[in-house]
Parts: sequence; C-alpha cells; structure tokens
Amino acid sequence: MLPAFLAGDAQAARVVPPTGFTAWLTVFTSAAMAFLAVFALALSFSAGRLADRWGEALARTATLRISAPDGQMAEQTEAALRILEQTPGVASARALTDEEQRTLLAPWLGPDLPVERLPIPRLIEIVETDEGFDVQGLRLRLAAEVPGAVLDDHTRWRRPLVRAADRLRALGWASIGLIGGAVAAMITLAAQAALAANVQVIGVLRLVGARDRYIAQAFTRRFTLRALGGATLGTAAGMGAVALLPQEGADGFLTALGLLGAEWAVPLAVPPLAGAVAWAATGLAARRTLRGLD
Repeated sequence: MLPAFLAGDAQAARVVPPTGFTAWLTVFTSAAMAFLAVFALALSFSAGRLADRWGEALARTATLRISAPDGQMAEQTEAALRILEQTPGVASARALTDEEQRTLLAPWLGPDLPVERLPIPRLIEIVETDEGFDVQGLRLRLAAEVPGAVLDDHTRWRRPLVRAADRLRALGWASIGLIGGAVAAMITLAAQAALAANVQVIGVLRLVGARDRYIAQAFTRRFTLRALGGATLGTAAGMGAVALLPQEGADGFLTALGLLGAEWAVPLAVPPLAGAVAWAATGLAARRTLRGLD
C-alpha cells in the first residue's frame, strides 16, 4: 500500500502542477512549521527538566533565619545549629558566612554591602534527608529555645516555580498542536488552489472515465510528498539550530536547554506527522472540491 502510494501513477501525477506557487507554498510552510515544531519540542522537554530540577533542589532544602540583637546573634546561632544536629531528618546544617550573605544580597543591594556592620539576619542552610524532618515540630522547638529563629521550608517558593515550569511545558505542547493546525490549513488552501487551477483537466478526465478517487489520489500523493520533503528540511535545520543552543546559562538557569539523550529521536517523528497531516488535509479538500464540481 505505502510503496504503491509513493510510486504513484505517472498519468495521474500530470494532473497536479509540478511547479508553481502551490508547490513552493507547501514546501515552505512544511519546512517552517517543522522548524518551529522542533523548537517547541525543545521548549517542552527543557521545561520538564527545569520543573524536576527546581522541585528536587528546593524539596530537600530549608532556610533558618535568625534575627537577634548583636550580643545574642552568635549565641542563638549556636543554639539553632545544636537543635538542627539533634533533629531527625536533617542531613546537614551550616550558617552562611558574611561573604556568602553578601553574594546573595549583591543583586539587590550591590556587591560592596557592609554585611558585618548591618543588622542583617543570620541565615542557616538546612539540607534534609530523603525522609525529611517534622517541620511543625522543629518550628515549635525553635520558638521555645531560639525566639529569633524563623524556619522557611521553601514550600511557598517551590510550588509556584514548579507550576510555572509545568505551564511552560504545556505551552510547548499546545504550540505543537497549533503548528499542526496551521500546516493543515495552509496545505488545504494550496490544494484547493491547485484543484481550481486544473478544473478543465479534471473535467476532461471525468469525461474519459476517471473516477474522483483516482483524481483525488493524484493530488493527495503530490502534496503529501511535498509536505514530507519540506518537513524533513525544516526538522534537520531545527535540530541543527537546537544543537547550537548554549548548554549553560547564568547561574545554571538555562542549563541543558534543548534536547538531551533519547529526546533527539522525538523530532524525527515530525516529518511523518507532517506528511500524515498533509495527506488528510489534501484528501478532504480534494473530495470536497470534486463534489462541488458535480
């Protein structure tokens, strides 16, 4: 079935103009949309990895903020570290140095901030075990023994970040759906234009006994092959462009942007899908136009 479709019929192929604006329109549209589809796939996969990375990074960390007078800061910090060492589920805990806190505040307050002379809270970084710790129980103990301590388990940060990344991934897949619809619409218009330009030839074929299925198959085959060829070119160009994307960004934010590992095999499905869309769209347009000529 497929070999016969690809081989086609030389006489039926003459019905469809081999060149002209419809041919270029089909090839260009398929190539451009395939190029964009590869980038949409890269966006979806990258967003998925970003959501996983943010979720894992923030899920196993917490921050303890200690606000106390200068004379009590060191004492409360030591007390908080002692409590954390005794807390089940805490893998490690350490107080950030002045230099580390200066680095954290540099984007907002500048790099020359005199941290040691300002009443800035002391931050303690907490790393959890796989089992995690009892957040509410730790808060109650800290409230009793370290009154200046405030525990942040990053829940309010983790959920919005992961939700945003998930929405970005959904946007990528929605874009792929829109691209497929645009390909179908453009190829339908091109097929209808080709059919309209060959009305007289179609009429002669009918007079000599050609069936509508025979005529429609000629248009379907030609436009399917054009879409398949254009999509193949667009996919190759898109994969080449994605391969040139930077793999590292500022502070690792854009790390692994693009496709990784087995994900490179997914864009190879774009040309066959474009061909299938062209086959369905052209077949529908041809049957509709031929019925209108009756």
